[in-house]
Amino acid sequence: MARTAEKLDEKIRARNIRIILDVATDVFSRKGFDGTRIAEIAELAELPKANIYYYFSSKEEIYSTIIANLIEGWDDALSKLRADREPAEALADYVRTKLEYTRKFPRESRLFASEIIQGARFLSQKDRAHMRAATDTYAAVLERWMQEGRMAKIDARHFFIMLWGATQFYSDFEPLACDALHTRRISAADYDRAAETIVATILGGVIPRTETTERS
Repeated sequence: MARTAEKLDEKIRARNIRIILDVATDVFSRKGFDGTRIAEIAELAELPKANIYYYFSSKEEIYSTIIANLIEGWDDALSKLRADREPAEALADYVRTKLEYTRKFPRESRLFASEIIQGARFLSQKDRAHMRAATDTYAAVLERWMQEGRMAKIDARHFFIMLWGATQFYSDFEPLACDALHTRRISAADYDRAAETIVATILGGVIPRTETTERS
């Protein structure tokens, strides 16, 4: 009986945390950090305000948790870039995984963009250090490919900035993307075409022609 009750408590805890983060992501992405109130999160989550503080010590902790979860998703995309893989396949997988994550979690992406635009006030030093380390790690992978003659010699960090901008634009600046595509809403098919276009452009520019030809 005690074990059953414990499992039930864990399920309730997981469900409530999921609801709180979902609601908070929506409010933060629309109103920003300063415009969001714990009381509003509690009301929309249909939970007592005290319950919010039971799971999270502060509004800052909720916000930081959302950002940390987003960074974890980006890490998954970066993990496709392994030195032992063919650059063409690895880069294509990275772009597609990154775009798919952007498509599924546009609110989180816009929240992060807003945070950066406002000076990254609540991006922890730990998260910033992690992102710098990740950039260093995967830039080294690209530089190894360059040394091996499997990728054109370019600035790896500027290349990552370009890829980040291309894959984030569809969520962070959705109204502009919709105008360019003459649509009211970006569909899954639009994301698929975006992936095809970005991948083809990248591979045509940085991968030796023999490798891109063999891949196709």
